[in-house]
Amino acid sequence: MRNPKIAVLLLALGCIGLMPAPGYAQSPHNHQHSFSGAEHWARVFDDPERDAWQKPHEVIEALQLKPDAIVADIGAGTGYFAARLAHFVPKGRVYAVDIEPDMVRYLSDRAKREGLDNLTAVAGAPNDARLPGKADLVLIVDTYHHIEQREDYFRRLAQSLAPGGRIAIIDFNAKAEMGPPPSARIPPARVVAEMGKAGFRLAGEHRFLPNQFFLVFAR
Repeated sequence: MRNPKIAVLLLALGCIGLMPAPGYAQSPHNHQHSFSGAEHWARVFDDPERDAWQKPHEVIEALQLKPDAIVADIGAGTGYFAARLAHFVPKGRVYAVDIEPDMVRYLSDRAKREGLDNLTAVAGAPNDARLPGKADLVLIVDTYHHIEQREDYFRRLAQSLAPGGRIAIIDFNAKAEMGPPPSARIPPARVVAEMGKAGFRLAGEHRFLPNQFFLVFAR
């Protein structure tokens, strides 16, 4: 990676999710690594240089959200997508879910600081998003591969979907030069199979992201 700044960003993004990513967080020098320094991670996760390949505006537009939609961003981190979603659904609500307490605190502070009255920070659990209300859409970015016991997790999550609710999953593809080690990546076909066991069908797919697959599921 020629640009050291981007190299740090991509390494950190490989660790976003419900628990530390293998290969970095569990390496000999980082096995106790956490995301407790939210202010530091905000400079990494929300770096504008990420926009070039993450394409957040295009992602949210592809989700075709109504202004009053209820959206949950699971594995929200410092709010890269959650804050943007809050602007897209001015009459709705965004639940920004993370299991790291410092991230949840940061998300709550960010909502107040940026005047995002429709953004609610939620302390999730590794096996339960703990959504406080029914969601029309659940967005899971670079986090699916961190979830353990996924069939149980998504069966439980289905109970927090509104009628007609969808789950959008974005994660690193096999060719990406960033993200978790290849052994930790989950091919799209396996995601479809696992979600099928949890009671979901593939309802749509977008292919404009250069480093990630983008699948949309419905019950």
